[in-house]
Formats: sequence, C-alpha cells, structure tokens
Amino acid sequence: MWNLFAVLLAVGLLTVMIAWGKVQALLAFVLAAMAAALMLGMPASKIPGAIEKGIGDLLGSLVVVICVGAVFGKLIADSGAARRIAITLVRWLGDGKMPIAMTVTGFVVGLPLYYNVGFVLMIPLIFSLVAQSGRPAVALGMPLLAGLSIAHGFLPPHPSPTALVAAVHADMGMTLLYGLVVAIPTLLIAGPLFATTLTRIRAQPAAIFRGEPVPDEQLPGAFASIATALLPVLMLGVLTLVTVARPALAQPLAFLSSPLVVMLVSYGVAVVTLGLARGRTLAQVMGSAQEALREIAPILLIIAGAGGLKQVLTESGVSAQLGAQLASLPVPPLLLGWAVATVIRICLGSATVAGVTAAGVIEPLVRATHCNPNLMVLAVGAGSLMCSHVNDSAFWMFKEYFGLSLKDTFRSWSLMETLVGTFGIIFVLLLSLFVA
Repeated sequence: MWNLFAVLLAVGLLTVMIAWGKVQALLAFVLAAMAAALMLGMPASKIPGAIEKGIGDLLGSLVVVICVGAVFGKLIADSGAARRIAITLVRWLGDGKMPIAMTVTGFVVGLPLYYNVGFVLMIPLIFSLVAQSGRPAVALGMPLLAGLSIAHGFLPPHPSPTALVAAVHADMGMTLLYGLVVAIPTLLIAGPLFATTLTRIRAQPAAIFRGEPVPDEQLPGAFASIATALLPVLMLGVLTLVTVARPALAQPLAFLSSPLVVMLVSYGVAVVTLGLARGRTLAQVMGSAQEALREIAPILLIIAGAGGLKQVLTESGVSAQLGAQLASLPVPPLLLGWAVATVIRICLGSATVAGVTAAGVIEPLVRATHCNPNLMVLAVGAGSLMCSHVNDSAFWMFKEYFGLSLKDTFRSWSLMETLVGTFGIIFVLLLSLFVA
C-alpha cells in the first residue's frame, strides 16, 4: 500500500510543480523521480544512475525518429505543401462538401505536422474560406482542428504515440494501422458531425490572424504535396501489411520497415520534391531543419524526464507490484490505461505530457495482463486528449484566434476534445474484440 501511495505522491508532486509552480518539465520529472526513489527505499547512490539510464534508454530509440519527423513536417509547412493540400481538397469536393474537405485536410496535414504548427498554418486558410463561403468560422474550422488533434494524439511519428510505442514495446507499423482504423470513425463524429451543432457560435477573429493569401503559382503541385505528406504513412502501412501477410519477408524487410529509415527516406524525398525541385538551394532547405530542431527540443526534454521516472519505478520494483494491482482490478486494461492518461491530462493540460507520463504507469500493466500493446498506445492516446480546459495551451490558442468567450470555447473546443477521447476509447475497445 505504501508503494502505491508513494507513486501517487510523486505524480502529485509532478503535477504541482508543472501546473502550479511552472517548473520546466524535465526538471520537474527528475525531481519527482528522485522523490519517488527515496520514498520507495532505493539506495541513494543508485538513484542518479537509474534516472540517467531511463533517459538514455527511452531517448535512444526515439530521438532520431522524432527529430526527422519534426524537420519533415517543417518542410511540408514551409514549402506551402500543407496549404496546397487544403486548397486542392476544397476544390475537388466543392463548396457543398466543404466540411468533409476540411476534415480530410486536417487529418492529412496533421500526419506530418505537429499540432501547434498545423494550427497556426491552417488558421489563415480557415478564415479566408469563411470570408468566401459565409459559413460560421467555428463550424467550418472544427473538422480541420479535430483532424489535427487526432493525428497528434493517436498516430506515430508524433512524439507522444512514438514514445508510448517504445515504452510498451509496441510495433509502430501495427500501431499506425490500428490507429487509422480508430481515428477515422472518431474523426467523422468529432469533426463534421459535431460541427453541425456549432453553427450558432459566432467567432470574432482579429484581423491579424487572417493572413495574406499566397498566390497559387508559389505553391508546390497537388500531387507532390499530397504524395510527399503521406509517404511515411504509406511506407509504414504497406511494409507492415506485407510482413503480416508474408512473415517470411519480415527479416529481409526489417531495415526498410524501421521507423528511422522510413522517416529518413521520407525526408529525403521531401527535400527533393518540395525543395530542390522548386529552385530552393540545399542550404535554404536545411535552414528550415535547424528551426524545426529548436522547436522540438522542449518535447524531447519532456520525453527524457518521463524516461527517468519510468526507470525509477522499474528498478524500485514498484512497477511490477503496480502492474499486478492494476491487473487485479475488474476493469479492462485498455480502459485503465485510458483513465490514467485522462486523469493526468486533466491535471497537467498537455496531451504530450499526459501520454508520456502515463507510459511509466501502464507499462507494467501491459506486461502483467498481456494486452495488445499497440491498442494500449491508442487507448492512452485517447485519454491524453480528454477534457481540454484552461491549463491547456491549445484551449487558449483556439479561444484567442477565434475570438470566443470562455463559455463558447468550452462548448466547442473542450467538447470536441472530449468526444475525441471518448469515442477513441470506444473504438479501441471494439477493435480489441477482433484483434488478439
């Protein structure tokens, strides 16, 4: 009982430091890990080594994938490919199906772009389409933002799902395939269907957020934009399906199907199709990469800190005990993982922090119950998006960009995120009935 109480105290300390004290996340994780180790009776001489090992083990398998994913997404954004995808889909589907076009745009653009980048990039497009069509801004923009959020929380190579894949020893390709199965129906409900209830909310966006339209001739082609943005998903998906259908090919294809190789190949293609082929020099393209790496550094530090806390829980022996205690509860393991992430999300606000923090708690649960680790990544991802409120930076971004009251922000943004988390876990549980 004391061990469980010590873990709760450590997580509570982490919450207070980040949410109230505004302590930098890595420092908060390290201090919480030290406090947990002392309360759990670890010899003081072993605590620094355990934290350093946890940081190294988790980052070692992730740092290149996440960093290359960041520079890939940055190139998609800076080249204008994301905007070309949006414009093309709206033209293909027509004004009558604009909500569907916005839904697909959000999801496709959200696959390579991190949420904040995708949000800022797509906001001017949303407001320009509002001016052209006369549709309510919130109702028009919500499907796109739901697509960005779902991709961010559920699907590799985004930081939280990628870290979860490593923590619970899941397979990134299978997680991506299962994630698409869960994400698409969730998106349809939380995106265009939910948006029909928001038509009476009136936005008052500031003129500064509307942006200037970029001439079409300055944007890359539609095929190059869409094919390049989807390349990592297509490569991972196809190679995973091939190895599942023909297990004998798993070893020969192991190199190509590695997430690290997939992201490097995808970035190399993007450098050519969206950079060099459009007259940009290699130095100009690499300048974009430098900026992306600066932006991703804080997320890597969060993941590093979570790895240190996870290792302390493992070496102290409390992980095995916690796993056994959780496994004995009369609740499906996937639902428990979702609940843990939901509680952390409500307390800390950040979906990324919620996902990687939950990893240290649910990893022993996966081992104890032998539940499908790929589905656990998705269950935790769904929980990490639940109940966005005033401690979430995305909540305030949405409120300020759209010029909404707090009431309307809760009614639209917070409810959309809660629908994503709720229907996400529902579809994960349904999928678990068919997947061993």
